[in-house]
Amino acid sequence: VQLVESGGGLVQAGGSLRLTCAASGRTLSSYALAWFRQAPGKEREFVSAINLSGINTYYADSVKGRFTISRDNAKNTMYLQMNSLKLEDTAVYYCAARDGYYTLTPVDFPSWGQGTQVTVSS
Repeated sequence: VQLVESGGGLVQAGGSLRLTCAASGRTLSSYALAWFRQAPGKEREFVSAINLSGINTYYADSVKGRFTISRDNAKNTMYLQMNSLKLEDTAVYYCAARDGYYTLTPVDFPSWGQGTQVTVSS
């Protein structure tokens, strides 16, 4: 499956952005999905994940209560609604897909998008 992220940009602290991950090649309904992010000089870290049906979700403590992950299997698309953005949310955000259940580990995901930059300014 091929993944393409969009929706990143420059936003002031406290603002909101919605990231979109669009899939092609195969239907997303076969995959568990996740968002990861990577800031300059840091390792790629888990942000959020969602199971095949969209019923089960999981969030990193750093974004819990501020970010919401969702998916629309009919549109072959996943979203990340990011509210109350903080300076430390600045990173390149990646969507990822894997068969079966989601994990929190980047190496478990064989399919990745190219990333979209999110920059939060003060």
